[in-house]
Amino acid sequence: MAENREYLTRAEENGSINIAEDVVAAIAADAIGEIEGVGSMCQNMTEQITEQFTGKKGLRGVRAEVKDGEIIVDVYLMVRYGYAIPETARKVQDSVSAAVSGMTGYNVHAVNVHVGGISFN
Repeated sequence: MAENREYLTRAEENGSINIAEDVVAAIAADAIGEIEGVGSMCQNMTEQITEQFTGKKGLRGVRAEVKDGEIIVDVYLMVRYGYAIPETARKVQDSVSAAVSGMTGYNVHAVNVHVGGISFN
């Protein structure tokens, strides 16, 4: 498997299933794209530095982490002008949690939404 990656591993009758954190982040990003009121995704400082030094672009604004068999998702976004921030953030949390747990079968411990600004477009 790839180095420095955390995997969710589930032992099955015919073998094991490994799901990378990047896959969880992709599922979350797709779920966020369907939420009305989300203006755009933001990069956090770690993503900016990593992209600058490695040249590799990750999933912008979404970070998934696996701890003790549970998933924690951090989302960095901008909310569109005119939408209530708490309501939009709650919709993001609900959508991401449902999508990730539905597709992976694992418990989502937390979806942390970081609102970095307001989008006027």
